[in-house]
Amino acid sequence: MHRRIIAPGALAAASVLLAIPASAASASPGAPGIGDPYYPAYGNGGYDVSHYDLRLKYQPATDELEGTATILAKTTQDLSRFDLDFLLDVSEVRVNGAVAAFTTSGEHELEITPKAPLAKGATVTVVVRYSGIPSSKQAYGFTSWHRTADGGVGANEPEAAWWWFPGNDHPLDKATYDVSVLVPDGSQAISNGTLQSTSSRLGWTRYNWRSNKPQATYLATLAVGRFDITTGTTESGIPVVNAYSKDLGDNAGAARASIERTGEIADWLSGYFGPYPFDALGGYVPNTNTGYALETQTRPFYSPRQFANGSNVSVVVHELAHQWYGDYVSVAGWKDIWLNEGFARYAQWLWSEHEGEGTAQELADYVYASHPADDAFWTVKPGDPGAANQFDIAVYDRGALAVQALRNEIGDDAFFAVLKGWPKQHAYGNASVADLRKYAEQISGKELGPLFDTWLFQPAKPATPAARTASIAKVSAAPAQPKSWRKIAATNDVHEH
Repeated sequence: MHRRIIAPGALAAASVLLAIPASAASASPGAPGIGDPYYPAYGNGGYDVSHYDLRLKYQPATDELEGTATILAKTTQDLSRFDLDFLLDVSEVRVNGAVAAFTTSGEHELEITPKAPLAKGATVTVVVRYSGIPSSKQAYGFTSWHRTADGGVGANEPEAAWWWFPGNDHPLDKATYDVSVLVPDGSQAISNGTLQSTSSRLGWTRYNWRSNKPQATYLATLAVGRFDITTGTTESGIPVVNAYSKDLGDNAGAARASIERTGEIADWLSGYFGPYPFDALGGYVPNTNTGYALETQTRPFYSPRQFANGSNVSVVVHELAHQWYGDYVSVAGWKDIWLNEGFARYAQWLWSEHEGEGTAQELADYVYASHPADDAFWTVKPGDPGAANQFDIAVYDRGALAVQALRNEIGDDAFFAVLKGWPKQHAYGNASVADLRKYAEQISGKELGPLFDTWLFQPAKPATPAARTASIAKVSAAPAQPKSWRKIAATNDVHEH
């Protein structure tokens, strides 16, 4: 409540000062980036989001999206202004019910100025009304919105949210989600989590999805199109929803033969990584022309090209491994990408062992021998590859080599205790490569600094003695190609954006 006090002279000035919230004098704008050196403008400072409520209407024929986003957050400083990451056209912003001023800046910044400064520690409700054609928007010369013949898809890494909802776009700010989407009858809307309800009226159908565990913004997904949907339950009781575009053509059978094994693979992975951490599971294949797959939380995105040469269970293993390594525990910064990709690739090696198509050690020996010392492969440091090399094959294959080196150094008992205990220790949070090293040292009782430095941070091929110490490349002759190698290599572009 604001009171206007009219008084003469100095009393008037004093009264006006008293009417301003105590935080006003110290309030300052939130940073336009969360502080990630790889992507300085990604995310924002000054607040932390707890929940996104997205109420959307999408017209597949024209790619028109209308939305109202309600964002629940808490301030982390006295704020005079704050940013959201967003690209579509905004018509109104309210902060705690009051109309707020807004403008845009940079490639994807929506700058919001509330009527009064926000004190540190305050709970804040931000409502953004918006519309636009996502496929018409670009930032940094690219788009993360994929137009399809029957609709559109939002899925990419490290950014996808800007094209369909405003947010704090960095894994450090995870939140829960309600996503409600109105589409014409005959189309379906696929998103993360569990389908709470559907309802139809006057030629439109609304789909209400809920993600009740913290989720990074890049892991939120939306797909609208015409899908064949299958449902089931894993042996451990998790509901499974899979969706396949009706126009996958020759790739349809291979896609189904792979993704319908999602429940089986998740149950198998839980033996290594601990209980599956979410209440929903599945995957979807829209008819996009992209080549990558993505671990969108609870419901990975797969492109049809992943199945162009037949079934590809290995890519399903990779994306489901990310549900623990990447989703349950997310990176503290994008330089920590090895925690996602090295372990998801290693899960493919474990699947190879499971299928009797080559042990993890045989795959490690083969990778080591396949890259001579002067190969640029060894110049990429998986522990801090740089933004340009974030999805380089070395982050995957050299990254998995590092995981095998860790296994050999500390022994199977400690190694598998780390695989299972690490996600639990950082459940629904964030962590760094340094955090993993510390945890592995605690579990194993060994100093692991030299090993981590050799395999993750040196821009050179580890010398043969070091490799032998880790039981990698211990054979003098070139090792035979493991039977699983072609299937694993077929996923090399899994995150090649």
